[in-house]
Amino acid sequence: MDQNTVEEGKTLSFVAYLTLFGTLIAFFMNQNKKNPFTSFHVRQALGLGLLYISIAFLVSSFNSMNISMAFWIFFSVLYLYGIFSAITGKMNKIPLLGNFFQNLFKSIGQ
Repeated sequence: MDQNTVEEGKTLSFVAYLTLFGTLIAFFMNQNKKNPFTSFHVRQALGLGLLYISIAFLVSSFNSMNISMAFWIFFSVLYLYGIFSAITGKMNKIPLLGNFFQNLFKSIGQ
């Protein structure tokens, strides 16, 4: 992938990590140009967002501050990793889950 493609996709890639609404905005704005860099980060952000919501329901049933803090720290680190990757123009997959997200949402951006 050339540097021009990365530069064009940086803004939408960053927006993709700003909640699920940001992911939807980046997805729909990327439909015309089909920037592969943006598509990569939309898949990663969508996977993180959906996983976050599904695990949040489970964590909310516990009444433990330790479990809640571990949950928040875990997802904060993953989101920051994705945001940093998008800003620096790299296609780093989210640790542990990135390959799964890319395979699960492979139709996005094709």
